[in-house]
Amino acid sequence: MGGKQSHGFSNKELSEVSVSQGGRRSTSSDQTSLSSAAERIRRHATVHFGYSTLSLAMRGLDDAPAELWELRELQKLNLSMNCLCSLPPALSAMDNLVVLNLWGNNLSSLPPEIGLLKKLRVLFACRNRLSEVPEELGSCTCLEVLSLANNQISSLPGSLATMRNLTKLNLSHNRIAHIPTCVYSMKGLVFLHLACNRLETIADQIQDLVNLKILIVEGNSIHTLPKTLCFLESLELLNVDFNELQSVPVEMYLLIRLRRLACHPLDKGLHIIHNPLLKPIHEVLQGGLSSLYNYLKQIPGPPRIPQSLLHHRAFFRHTNRFKVSLAVNKQLQTANTRAMPNARVSVIRS
Repeated sequence: MGGKQSHGFSNKELSEVSVSQGGRRSTSSDQTSLSSAAERIRRHATVHFGYSTLSLAMRGLDDAPAELWELRELQKLNLSMNCLCSLPPALSAMDNLVVLNLWGNNLSSLPPEIGLLKKLRVLFACRNRLSEVPEELGSCTCLEVLSLANNQISSLPGSLATMRNLTKLNLSHNRIAHIPTCVYSMKGLVFLHLACNRLETIADQIQDLVNLKILIVEGNSIHTLPKTLCFLESLELLNVDFNELQSVPVEMYLLIRLRRLACHPLDKGLHIIHNPLLKPIHEVLQGGLSSLYNYLKQIPGPPRIPQSLLHHRAFFRHTNRFKVSLAVNKQLQTANTRAMPNARVSVIRS
């Protein structure tokens, strides 16, 4: 990220930028020095693809220069591959930031003031030591790309549900046991990376991510896939490698954009190797994805009642010709109880 760096901007020069006031009250001379120090940093900013950009990557910084936060015009800031342990509240002054790269530092937290960066569209905070994410990040509603990979995160705050513009979310290599509820509200997600966490299940709400094209959950402990996953008509890459799957949903053939079994990590299709798949699924897969789909289509499912009839109890009360299984009766009871909680539900017996 960032434009071409100036060769004359040495680490020694950067370390000399900060001005120590020794506990004295600021004088006009001090203020001039501070402005001069900020100006020295500003001279190394570039305009890259129309964005004011500054890269301080790989500078060995333990702290960012205090004067850096005066550069309010910056739109892209790269602080990656340093030794930063924290960011000051003064970060909020850079309210024109569009891209902030914090990759590869030692950050244990993000300041709440990050929520004041209203124009932020891309945030890389991967490969740090984050164990939580501030609720205030949910105020960054313009975010389109968020990477929190390779941290120690186990959950996300519910406030992130407001991120309706988010298209790419990377939460891989963390400590997540359940997909955070707020993720299912991110309707614009196209890419969701949850590899190498502690997942055992995927909730039915996954069907709410109607624009999802890439879902990566390899390296977890997932035992079953919900059938609602098969309603994601835009899904082009599904990676469930290295899990505990013994079977797949019968409805998987509905994922018509998954056109082949894939091996290379970047290949579109279904990635399903290294799972304890039972017979005959394991054998059927040897013939490719089309063989699996053809097999699944032949499996008879339980009788289904049209959704339009679920609430019409009179239809079931006055006919003996429509019989349903026990499983469907339970479905009917549940639907009627919710629709008419004070009414008595009649169950059709086979």
